[in-house]
Amino acid sequence: MTEKDTYKTITSHTENILFKDKNSKFFGYAYPVLNEDQVKNFIEHLKKEHHAARHWCYAYKIGVENILFRANDDGEPSNSAGMPIYNQILSFDVTNVLIVVVRYFGGVKLGVSGLINAYKTTAQLTLNNSNIIEKTINIEYLISFDYKDMNRVMRIIKEKNLNIINQKLELKCQIAISVRKKESESIFNIFDRLYEIDIKKV
Repeated sequence: MTEKDTYKTITSHTENILFKDKNSKFFGYAYPVLNEDQVKNFIEHLKKEHHAARHWCYAYKIGVENILFRANDDGEPSNSAGMPIYNQILSFDVTNVLIVVVRYFGGVKLGVSGLINAYKTTAQLTLNNSNIIEKTINIEYLISFDYKDMNRVMRIIKEKNLNIINQKLELKCQIAISVRKKESESIFNIFDRLYEIDIKKV
């Protein structure tokens, strides 16, 4: 079986998706995130924007091979909000994503099953309205060489259509490249076999 080297994520914010149930209003938001600091900033922003709301429940999933995730009920009954949101992230098979559902209480209790349905539905609608794309899992390498070997290195980069992330071209040169995971071993071996050219994983 070939190892999977793609993942799905969202490209941009999705905001203000509204779901109503018995006078309670649930606003759904989705954000692309790469770390927990971004998660914290987005939640703080929403708490200011919706300062009159009762709950700011959320779930996130970050990472491709080493997954970091959290589901937060923010005062709702245990597992009635955060996990239904997180399960939608799993259902859509996306990562590097934060979903926040902001609830304004409408005076009528929904019960645990009603809450689960409301948070699940809001998360689902929010992801349905998000622009989901597939990306490749990439490995980054740093190639180090003398200036005289520039043509040899650049020829391979051009032939293999490799993506240069950054480069420092002086007497001692360094080029950082990004390679799709399933091609990474063969690319590494091509450069590794070259005399006086050093390649290492970043």
